[in-house]
Amino acid sequence: MLLLPASGAAMAQSADATIADRAQAKELDTVVVTATRRAEPLKDVPISITAVSQEELDAKGIVGYEGMAQVTPGVVLNRASANFNNFTARGIATNGYNANLQSTVAVYIDELPISANGNSTVLDPSLFDVERVEFLRGPQGTLFGSGSLAGALRILTHAPNPDAFEASFLADVGVAGSDALRQRYNAMVNLPLAKDTLALRVVAFSRDEEGYIDNLGTGTRNANKLESLGGRATLLWQPNEDLSAQFRVSREESKPEDSSLVNPALGKDKRYSDRPDMFSGTMTNYNLTVGYQFDGAKLTSSSTWSDYESLFNVDLAGTYNQAFAFGLDGPGENRTFVQEMRLVSDTDGPLDWVLGGFYLKRDRDVYFGYRSNEEYLAASGITGLPDEYYLKYHTYDYTKEQALFGQLTYHFSDDFWATAGMRYGSIQAQGFTREGGYSSDYLNLAYLCSFYSVCGSPVTITPVAAAVGAKARETGPSWRFSASWRPTPSVTTYAAVATGFRAPVVNARAGATSTIDPDDLTIPYGAESDKLISYELGMKGRWLQGRLAANLALYYIDWKDIQVQANRVSDSVQFATNIGGAYSRGLEFELMAMPNMDWTFTLNGSFNKAKVDSLTTEEAAFSGAVMGARLAGPEFNASLTANYAFDLPRNALGNASLAVVYVGDYPGSFPNVPGKPGTVSPTYDWTDAYTVVNANVSAEFGKYTVGLYAENLFDDRSINYVHPEAFLDGRYGVVRPRTWGVRVGYRF
Repeated sequence: MLLLPASGAAMAQSADATIADRAQAKELDTVVVTATRRAEPLKDVPISITAVSQEELDAKGIVGYEGMAQVTPGVVLNRASANFNNFTARGIATNGYNANLQSTVAVYIDELPISANGNSTVLDPSLFDVERVEFLRGPQGTLFGSGSLAGALRILTHAPNPDAFEASFLADVGVAGSDALRQRYNAMVNLPLAKDTLALRVVAFSRDEEGYIDNLGTGTRNANKLESLGGRATLLWQPNEDLSAQFRVSREESKPEDSSLVNPALGKDKRYSDRPDMFSGTMTNYNLTVGYQFDGAKLTSSSTWSDYESLFNVDLAGTYNQAFAFGLDGPGENRTFVQEMRLVSDTDGPLDWVLGGFYLKRDRDVYFGYRSNEEYLAASGITGLPDEYYLKYHTYDYTKEQALFGQLTYHFSDDFWATAGMRYGSIQAQGFTREGGYSSDYLNLAYLCSFYSVCGSPVTITPVAAAVGAKARETGPSWRFSASWRPTPSVTTYAAVATGFRAPVVNARAGATSTIDPDDLTIPYGAESDKLISYELGMKGRWLQGRLAANLALYYIDWKDIQVQANRVSDSVQFATNIGGAYSRGLEFELMAMPNMDWTFTLNGSFNKAKVDSLTTEEAAFSGAVMGARLAGPEFNASLTANYAFDLPRNALGNASLAVVYVGDYPGSFPNVPGKPGTVSPTYDWTDAYTVVNANVSAEFGKYTVGLYAENLFDDRSINYVHPEAFLDGRYGVVRPRTWGVRVGYRF
């Protein structure tokens, strides 16, 4: 990434800083990333990467995924609500929800992949006291495995410092809209316990954000309140120069009290559900990383254990236009173990190499409870249920992924080098239904009562038998090849070809027929891995000692056997399957100009065209896709930032910035109803094109920083997300209202 406006601390140590000091703070050579599993200058890596340091995160007020999407060209965040986060990169998505499907962008916290399928909550982690965040665009299957079909987002946290005591604090208090108070508090302390050998770093954070959406069904004003808190503690032991061991434990709880999706037909910022929709998550991680420096190479072993508990409670009554009570409570738990070992050569010769092995085992339990409610049961006269739940069952599924990977880079000269990488692995997935649940004909009886006034019938209860689902297993390679050439010391060019893939999907209800319409389609067994190959040409240049810079990338992507989610029409049961293919082609650009040592201008953006180009008549029928359909990404998005650094009295340093972010419109799904060829879906709609303007001004007084900010200055309330499924009454996400606030920071 071209360096964006930095905080005062990143630009100068004091008002006495020389022009040379300020220039050095923005020197592009200082941007180092580990996207290739080794530390390399960003300008030499043949991948399109946006890298954001902690100083930049603080200066721009980025605390989560939304801010990262705004500063990354070619990327949008599909945010159905808090803890529902799916990125689209380079247009590679069929909708913003990815129900039943693995995300097309992998999200990592250090070595742990946390991205999941669309109908699972994905925690929005705190971005405080991180070393940096890297967004790698394009397929990253060679080094980062499945799910990195269109890119990978890496959140790299800070390691302890055994050489100095450090502490920091950042408070952010603002008001969204007219009266929604937002409070964010973050703190860090770094304790050197034994000089040069032992240190402990502890981080804590808390968010308390009042809502701005009214739920007419529950009668709650400002219903979408969010509370989040957590922290991490990291212990580092390095007894000598060659050996180091780091143990980290982290925990984060995110508890929104209701969804942020709205129904514009009900009025501004209004939604309806009979109870709050709950998408909460609690993630606890343990990581042990051991490194040893051999003569010529470094060995790293990373072991991570993760436990993620979630709630997925949603009102489904929109399926039948609120005619009768219909909801789902789906608490779940994911247990994940990840082991990676890699050996990375030292960079002291013409040949650089990386060799490694990867293993992942994820177990997932979900306790499905489809419900009515007591009020509707009493009014309709439907009897015979043990409680308000008309369908209960417990599913268990597991995923195993194991792979060997390697990458070689040979430097033919200082100005020409080539890289080849391959990952060969296997993915296995299987689902099970536990014994002990039950089903009923409640939906049939409720349908007859609500639409034909035939009420007062008892339900028929049928036990749910244990079942073993089909086993999906796929084995094969993923590869990457690139050649880099530096025609002048200021310009690096590259050409790259790479592949990516997603894990196969097994449908939990494979073989099930509809109890409402027996002629509706039968749920297929699942979806095979889809495949993607990307061709990219890139240029990274800097001139005038880093005062003028540009990154450009031109790409063409061929996507085959696309995994898609479909909904059975009669009962809204979701399932995964494959369809033909699509292409995505585009241009990304990152430009930076620093006319003097005080002013910095950055312009980032992307032009993209992504459409379905291969589709059979049968595939069109069950998926709702049509030839030439746009994929779920904007054709153009961009951000322009102007930053001004200035001196203040009493040895203080000031900083002011203005950022304008534009995102074009795009469809929320394929246009037709799955299973009804040629019938336009009633849920088919497009997001709005929207523009968000953010402004801030800050002053640094030694160890203290005080800033004022405005987010969404002109209060653009456009629709930025469209949910593709019929069961929700409120299917639209809107841009957060204008937020004013103050930030106060302290760093020791």
